[in-house]
Amino acid sequence: MNAPLPESIRLALETVTLDDKYALPTGRAFMSGVQALVRLPMLQRVRDAAAGLNTAGFVSGYRGSPLGTYDQALWAAKTHLAAHQVVFQPGVNEELAATAVWGTQQLDLYPESRKFDGVFGLWYGKGPGVDRCADVFKHANMAGTARHGGVIAVAGDDHIAKSSTAAHQSDHIFKACGTPVFFPASVQEILDLGLHAFAMSRFSGVWAAMKTIQEVVESSASVSVDPDRVQIVRPEDFPMPPGGLHIRWPDAPLEQEARLMDHKWYAALAYVRANRLNRTVIDSPHARLGLIASGKAYNDTRQALHDLGLDDATCRRLGIRLHKVGVVWPLEATTTREFATGLQEILVIEEKRQVIEYQLKEELYNWRPDVRPNVLGKFDEPEGDLSGGEWSRPNPSGNWLLRAQADLTPAIIARAIGKRLLKLAAPMGLDADTRAHVEARLALIDAKERALAAITVDTGERAPWFCSGCPHNTSTKVPEGSRALAGIGCHYMVLWMDRRTSTFTQMGGEGVPWVGQAPFSKDTHVFANLGDGTYFHSGLLAIRQSIAAGVNITYKILYNDAVAMTGGQPVGERPGSEGDLAVSGHSVLQIQKSLVAEGVKRLVIVSDEPGKYAGPEVNQQLEPGVTVHHRDDLDRLQREFRTIPGTTAIVYDQTCATEKRRRRKRGKLATPDRTVVINEAVCEGCGDCSAQSNCLSVEPVETEFGRKRRINQSSCNKDYACLKGFCPSFVTVSGATLKKPKKDRTHDPAALPPLPEPPLPRCEQAWGILVAGVGGTGVITIGQLLGMAAHLEGKGIVTQDAGGLAQKGGATWSHVQIAERPDAIFCTKVGTAEADLVIACDAIVAARKDTLAVMREGRTHVALNTHGSPTAAFVHQPDWQFPAANCERAIAQAAGGPQQLGRLDAERLATALLGDAIYANPLLLGYAWQRGWVPLGRAALKRAIELNGVQVASNHAAFEWGRRAAHDLAAVEALTATEQVIRIARQPTLDELLARRVEFLTAYQDAAYAQRYRDFVERVRAAEAPLGSTRLAAAVARCLFKLMAYKDEYEVARLHADPAFHARLAAQFDGDVKLSYHLAPPLLARRNAQGELQKRTYGAWMLSAFRLLARLKGLRGTAFDPFGRSEERRGERAAIDEYRADIEALLPALDAARLGLAVEIASLPEGVRGYGHVKARHLAETRARRAALLARWHEATAAAA
Repeated sequence: MNAPLPESIRLALETVTLDDKYALPTGRAFMSGVQALVRLPMLQRVRDAAAGLNTAGFVSGYRGSPLGTYDQALWAAKTHLAAHQVVFQPGVNEELAATAVWGTQQLDLYPESRKFDGVFGLWYGKGPGVDRCADVFKHANMAGTARHGGVIAVAGDDHIAKSSTAAHQSDHIFKACGTPVFFPASVQEILDLGLHAFAMSRFSGVWAAMKTIQEVVESSASVSVDPDRVQIVRPEDFPMPPGGLHIRWPDAPLEQEARLMDHKWYAALAYVRANRLNRTVIDSPHARLGLIASGKAYNDTRQALHDLGLDDATCRRLGIRLHKVGVVWPLEATTTREFATGLQEILVIEEKRQVIEYQLKEELYNWRPDVRPNVLGKFDEPEGDLSGGEWSRPNPSGNWLLRAQADLTPAIIARAIGKRLLKLAAPMGLDADTRAHVEARLALIDAKERALAAITVDTGERAPWFCSGCPHNTSTKVPEGSRALAGIGCHYMVLWMDRRTSTFTQMGGEGVPWVGQAPFSKDTHVFANLGDGTYFHSGLLAIRQSIAAGVNITYKILYNDAVAMTGGQPVGERPGSEGDLAVSGHSVLQIQKSLVAEGVKRLVIVSDEPGKYAGPEVNQQLEPGVTVHHRDDLDRLQREFRTIPGTTAIVYDQTCATEKRRRRKRGKLATPDRTVVINEAVCEGCGDCSAQSNCLSVEPVETEFGRKRRINQSSCNKDYACLKGFCPSFVTVSGATLKKPKKDRTHDPAALPPLPEPPLPRCEQAWGILVAGVGGTGVITIGQLLGMAAHLEGKGIVTQDAGGLAQKGGATWSHVQIAERPDAIFCTKVGTAEADLVIACDAIVAARKDTLAVMREGRTHVALNTHGSPTAAFVHQPDWQFPAANCERAIAQAAGGPQQLGRLDAERLATALLGDAIYANPLLLGYAWQRGWVPLGRAALKRAIELNGVQVASNHAAFEWGRRAAHDLAAVEALTATEQVIRIARQPTLDELLARRVEFLTAYQDAAYAQRYRDFVERVRAAEAPLGSTRLAAAVARCLFKLMAYKDEYEVARLHADPAFHARLAAQFDGDVKLSYHLAPPLLARRNAQGELQKRTYGAWMLSAFRLLARLKGLRGTAFDPFGRSEERRGERAAIDEYRADIEALLPALDAARLGLAVEIASLPEGVRGYGHVKARHLAETRARRAALLARWHEATAAAA
């Protein structure tokens, strides 16, 4: 058992709250970088009040990853912000938000109207938003800030285009605007440098920029929130010009420019110098090699030095000097000269294009050659060639040292430092032990890269996809013969969904490329997707441009009632919109009025709920000619609109599925009283339901009769598009709810004997944990639980979440590093071969090279969830198989063997024990903890679950079940095992397979019919026996059965009326079950424009009709069969005879050499799936394969003769 809790931890468990990040006046709080940006203006207000100033704050901007959730965090903290006189007003777009922030500084021009001594402003936006604001930034920066105001422009840069259409770096645009750029390296520095940025802005009259990237702003840590932590030093070496540096009126443009260039920049540099914002962190009296870095690159450099075995003392001994830059532009000269003095070489370590490197070279340019150090950064020096820099070469890109594209990693930096260190070994006095350690680390990096490159097996791909029930599953379809242009937002993902959609633009440019293409293209029309958030941001101008150009284009305005891509914010920044979407935001009715006023040629509204427009109070707000249609009419409308000259628009109105789920959980939206169920016996496994719905909640299920489909009730968002699949297996249940698991003492871990607690690992060095899984399943939550638990125990902790598009079912990771001391953690991500534990919530994500790269043989333990959740590939590949074996093999190899893995089907256990697969991840966490792989106490982890405040009891139980699974997995699995699971896990023998199908065919028709089936299979078995095989007989047993048990009207009726199906429904639902059936009876159904039968809904009375029809199965195939004369039924009966004839023709020439080909021919009917036109399409494809295979058989037979 573990020792009693120390008093400090016990006190933390009792007193720490989630509100600490905003409410705690002093001390340490656990928060993310985004939350630090929320706390920053509050800290500034507290400091102002302590200085006797009555100030206020104003925050405005526009969301975008990695600042996608900043506005939500501000809304959530509105009470705290209001108490500090901070106002948050999101912008319609970035440019207008920046203009509003500029306005706060202009208050000093109207002293008689001011309520406060000053208003400090904070603008935020994604990197492309910075580009958009260049004009505002230049004007506002030249105009200046107020004496007690000040402005920070926070940029969210996406260096690796994780969730962007282009990789982005804001440093250069800020430089072009003349704005000093701060680059915090940690959550703590967001607060500390943020306070400095406000102070610099006030002192110098310039706006201050703060560059943030995902690795910092989306990381979390335990930080100090003491308001007086930062000591501001006012520069004494800068002479203020007459009139000062602040905003004034009147103020001529050239006077503004002169003040900026003559004084304000240099005042900012004086502030950087006085406050030592750029400083040497490691120094040596005989320094020869200098390293200079900022932000994330500084963290990665510290990690690289650690990995190379170069601690501070070793660096000092060897002569390595490390300089940390807090303000990357303009680079302050005095501290830079101090850093460079005496060095032989400087390595500039920065991500993306050069900022520091070029300033450093400019600063050192006029130094004497005998004292000027050699400067390297992006490019290495060609051996023996010192003739010039990279611009003197035709193409230096073959000589990268620290690449400009993508990002840098500790491994890349370690290789560069190691290379320079070994080259300078003699003058630096590199001893043998240090050299060996450096070379060993470089060898480990090289070996890891070679091992990853050698992996060639298919481990699958977890591509981001539309959420279950997403409106875009339907709205982004285009009719045959048309093409579409993509836009910005979730619907951007349509680009990899094979929907004849290609190319994209910047936000707000949607559809406008067609203006340049139309005069020169043979195409006469295109569609363009435009999200509702983008429409409100700037997209209306794109439509205006298309109308002005007179091009033939149809805009599909995808109205989701939420900005889904960044977390479900309301559409349209209206007062109160943060909480009540029903009465705020930008509505469809407003959009249609705007579009009609702009001059679109025709406009319709398409919705999944057209009835909501039927009321007179709504209907009268529709513009003349605007009509409302059901989404089922979308294809017809698009075909019509593509023939209309000019610019047209379709407003597709359907609420975001994820937002619906959120509102239902909060009680703001009713849950539909309809649940979709698939009768697996009726299902043919054709996949048309997936093709129609594009939905990931339609999952494969393996049965004794092959692969079928089922609905994942945990993830289903009740969109019902799957009902359009041409298949009679779909049933909707109303009047009942899904059963919750029964309270059973055998399913209560607290009622079982206590478990021994494991010895916990020590973490003097950073203990690296990587949580790898699927976006939207709670991966990030596990990282946050670990982070909060470490904070409660007073440990050093940094977590970093890698989400982006991953939130849409793609791969996602949470990096967690825990240490006894905060200074033992250097960067935010677990580095190459540095993971101690991988919590593999999904095998495919765990087998990705990104994940395998952090594993080290013999060091890394893996808690692996073996459950095979389907990927997006299954939507269009009905036979897709989860690559479990390949994934496990790759993971085991990277970790050093199977003994490093702990395997369990966490999803199945969570569903069986807790009623929902969502608890799989906390169950896996409990498993890893019990194995002794997590360096945190159980009490802290359980308290972190309580503080999270979501389904606390169930998450506690999941954690405890995970512990029990680690202690005795067989016992836990025995509690949840079912006959079906056991039966499917074991492959049946030929006799078992045959017996079950004979039994089925007897019920299908009669005993004589079943006997004919058995006799034929036995003939095949006898012919194959001399070869010592039953492969052909087994294939014939399956496929002849499939043909003979064709699902006509009688069989569908029998299977729907089967008591076993109704017993399954009774076991699944509570309440008065009412069934509806979705069918297309050939004698009753209508046909669409393509001649395909259309399904309609039939009520519970259909069950009586099914029971009657099932009893009439004796009519099947007789002259009295009313259905038997159809082309489909005649073809099904003929296929049985044709198949028997094909197999009989194979038997005389059957030998070992041709057995495989015979099995392939015998298996052909497996490809004939579905009903009606779907089956006809598959039949045509199979017939083509049959002809080719039979031709090969005849060639082989002729050759053998």
